[in-house]
Amino acid sequence: MFVTDEQSFLPTNPFAEPTTTASSNTTHHGTDDDMIDIDFRNSNNDKLNNGVMNVDLVNTHYDDFQTIDWLKDLMRDRFRHRLLRAKTHNSLINKLLMYHDAWSGWLCVLLVGLSAGVIAGVIDIGTNWISHLKHGICLNAFWLNREQCCWASRNLQYTSVNTEECAEWFTWPQVFGLYGTGFGRDLLSYIMYIFWSTIFATFAVLLVKVFAPYACGSGIPEIKTILGGFIIRGYLGKWTLLIKSIGMMCATSAGLILGKEGPFVHIACCCGNIFSYLFPKYGRNEAKKREILSAAAAAGVSVAFGAPIGGVLFSLEEISYYFPYKTLWRSFFCAMVGALVVRSINPYGNGHDIQFSIDYSVPWASFELLPFILLGILGGLWGAFFIKTNIWWSRVRKNSRLGQYTTLEVVGLAIITAIIIYPNPYTRMSMSELIKRLVSQCRVGDMIDLCDYPGSPFISGTSKGSVGLAGPGVHRAIWQLFFALIVQVLLVTFTIGTKVPSGIIIPSMSIGAITGRIIGIITEQLAIQNPTFILFRHDCSKDENCVTPALYAIVGACAFLGGVSKMTISLVVIMFELTGGLTYIVPLMAAAMTAKWIGDGFVRGGIYDAHIELNGYPFLDNKEEFNFTTIAAEVMRPRPEQQASLAFLTQNGMTFSDIECLLKETSHTLYPVVVTREHPYVVGQIQRRDLQVVLRSQKMHRYRLSSSVIQFTSPAEAAQNSDYESDSRSDQRLTTNTEVIRIGNLLDQAPIIVTDQTPMETVIDLFRKLGLRQAFVTRNGRTEMGSIQAKNQPIAPPPPVQTPVVEGETKPKCKACCACPETKRIRDECVILNGEENCSKEIEAHRACMRAAGFNI
Repeated sequence: MFVTDEQSFLPTNPFAEPTTTASSNTTHHGTDDDMIDIDFRNSNNDKLNNGVMNVDLVNTHYDDFQTIDWLKDLMRDRFRHRLLRAKTHNSLINKLLMYHDAWSGWLCVLLVGLSAGVIAGVIDIGTNWISHLKHGICLNAFWLNREQCCWASRNLQYTSVNTEECAEWFTWPQVFGLYGTGFGRDLLSYIMYIFWSTIFATFAVLLVKVFAPYACGSGIPEIKTILGGFIIRGYLGKWTLLIKSIGMMCATSAGLILGKEGPFVHIACCCGNIFSYLFPKYGRNEAKKREILSAAAAAGVSVAFGAPIGGVLFSLEEISYYFPYKTLWRSFFCAMVGALVVRSINPYGNGHDIQFSIDYSVPWASFELLPFILLGILGGLWGAFFIKTNIWWSRVRKNSRLGQYTTLEVVGLAIITAIIIYPNPYTRMSMSELIKRLVSQCRVGDMIDLCDYPGSPFISGTSKGSVGLAGPGVHRAIWQLFFALIVQVLLVTFTIGTKVPSGIIIPSMSIGAITGRIIGIITEQLAIQNPTFILFRHDCSKDENCVTPALYAIVGACAFLGGVSKMTISLVVIMFELTGGLTYIVPLMAAAMTAKWIGDGFVRGGIYDAHIELNGYPFLDNKEEFNFTTIAAEVMRPRPEQQASLAFLTQNGMTFSDIECLLKETSHTLYPVVVTREHPYVVGQIQRRDLQVVLRSQKMHRYRLSSSVIQFTSPAEAAQNSDYESDSRSDQRLTTNTEVIRIGNLLDQAPIIVTDQTPMETVIDLFRKLGLRQAFVTRNGRTEMGSIQAKNQPIAPPPPVQTPVVEGETKPKCKACCACPETKRIRDECVILNGEENCSKEIEAHRACMRAAGFNI
């Protein structure tokens, strides 16, 4: 159907927000697909108006695997806001709508924070219960985990790794009637551990494979790409949220070397995407929706670690691409709400909203900066090693038959992991529990191996433990921790990237905490045995130990996580919020910066950037530095000296078949529209998907012919367009017996144009700071040069294309050919490739093309 001038649905402003019109003929491409809906209305006025049809855009969406137009979406929102404010004087209802629009952003992030906090609390409680289910069950109250089951016990005991044991908690051998000790009891515990690990891993991978394939991995690389403006339909949907929440509990409880804290960012962003549709201001504008998603990412870190300030900095430093000032406040509010909800639920059972709280603030000595820096160096080397090996293995999985057997890979990995980690008590426990043990200081009454210092009583309070040599328990713990370190380093490389929800944050912290605790114990013993050494002489006394090994575990966790993620400021804030160790900011800063410097020497970017590149996601990093010495004309493809034609449209003189042929021969996402071929001055740009929908809709009408003329002008512009008389006469000749279709409302009349001498530094800044999709390169205002397309613009999905696509220039015209009387009729199409000697071939080719278009030649 078609729309006349009186029935136009769009404001004249090109950035106005499209409105949906109810029509029986409106085409919808699914409830969640972002397509273009065009409403055509055919009336008698149209038929009587010299055969001129006007087409208006009704609803604009984005296709899957496309990048949004930041500039246009933001301008559309500003125009919508101006219209809303202009109506406030009309009635009280409009004024209330204005107020609702103003505070809808705060309401949306409030709902996101509440939902993220509740989901995080449920996941933490469920994970603890399922993890302990591998060892036994509380028969009197099966819904309690081991720690909760032993809270009321009067005969509470602890193992060598500080694990609770009580009569109320039944191990699986006890459930089957085997009490006491012996080989049979240990073997049954071993078998049940492997059995439950396999069941949980199988359930997790089947959930992801069958119901929500996007629920695998941590989701942070994809969230980073989505916040950069890319569209991945279904990645933030309801099914993904549900399956990832359940899959996280099962995958973590299976004993796989992975974490559940990273996927909380994905889960929170799913909540942000779902709640944004309750507010059309965000649900119908992809650029505005990114503001909610940025706040949701901050809430994800906040509920994962109880670190609201660190979550905001994480979103700002690592995740977000577009982060305006108002988003900073909303992110802070959203993260605060999420942290408060988690604290109210109290999933950790310690009265805190943090997992690894420490109750000491002992001072650190100046010489300890050396081992802290050493931990930073080891963290940087670990990050480079993990990124390279994990990306290598991911490529092997992707390019081999192994990628076809995702279920068998996860199940096999779960069985191997369970067999290896069960004999070691430090690998048998969850990594969160292990980190909690390693960052805790030895106190009076601790009978665990890590605190085996014979004849050296510990002083409670803030002072350090008394001087004492390590006993056999400490030596045994060091070897067990070293074995746990090797196992986790090897297994995490093959586990991260499998088709289950997984995160790298907790495994990196666990490996770093193990390394830090070992180095801390070694440093402690060196200081005790060599008190007169130049490094220890000033800070160490005879009556007090000058080294706290638990502090080294905190610094090591920070260093190794920084080496993998390449975070700095947000990482330090997250660590001191995570542990409550405000006194240790300087050691954390030293370790984080050293890890980043060392890691950058081997690998540029963190693990999330590496997976973005591996998966081919179109992402233009706004923090990466580019040093160019070229100009815009030198980076075009094809360049001015190359032989290729510039793909462009003329404002009034192109037929239906011409545009259809152009779309088949080229794959650009955007096309410039010029006045005429003789005067190629840019008047606007039009998207490929707009043209495709228009052509598809026109083919549905039987009376449409291939010779119908497409005009990129509105009726008012067409009446005033008489600047170029020669082309007007040509248009009149072409449209004498044909129908004219005007699609001027689809034309964006505010394209970004740069000259051919513009430095590439300026071009890069334009693309990154304005979020451009394409910029046209001109010389003297004419489209004789071409265009530059952003790196983060895929041409034809899937898969997304990362390399920039740049259009070429027009070809030189053959003067003899265009002067030939026989070819005046097609002089605008008279273009040759290799000089005047091929003029006759070019004439014949164009004659055949015009005959196919319906002309009598």
